[in-house]
Amino acid sequence: AHMGCVMLGIATLTDFGVNAAVFGMVAHGLITGMLFFIAGSMQHRYHTREMSRLGGLLVSAPKMGWILGFCVMASLGLPGLAGFIPEVMVLAGSFPVYLTFTVISATAVIITAAYYLWSMQRVFLGKLNTAYVGFPDVNWRERLTLYPLAIIMVFLGFYPQFILHAINPALQMLIQNLRPV
Repeated sequence: AHMGCVMLGIATLTDFGVNAAVFGMVAHGLITGMLFFIAGSMQHRYHTREMSRLGGLLVSAPKMGWILGFCVMASLGLPGLAGFIPEVMVLAGSFPVYLTFTVISATAVIITAAYYLWSMQRVFLGKLNTAYVGFPDVNWRERLTLYPLAIIMVFLGFYPQFILHAINPALQMLIQNLRPV
């Protein structure tokens, strides 16, 4: 869904849409990197990636659960986090150009949100699998990696101009050269 939004922003060939798409790629890189890091940490810790074998981990690994919840909310586009601004910008920028694709993209975002929330429920809520009682929570190396990424996500959620001002001049020249004469 996120890369679909990025492609939709690029397809508009407007300054607003392409800026939104590039910002979306930055946000996606941060959020997805963090999600993959958490998935790798859980794979290393629990020796499985099967959601059906996990469950109730919020009891035994609350910090991991809250960090993953934060990432999921950033990916869903919660206001104040890096994922919100580019999605809103893409949808606003593509609406006048591609109404049908904008509706499809918004629907895909809703389906993605449902999947994320379903995954969180299966892995962290419900009855704790007794095989995972006593497993360690987030360690210092994971905190050293995850917390700065979370801070960057909040920073970009409240101050998107940091990215937009840096990329806008180059994107304006690129778009100007791509438009038909």
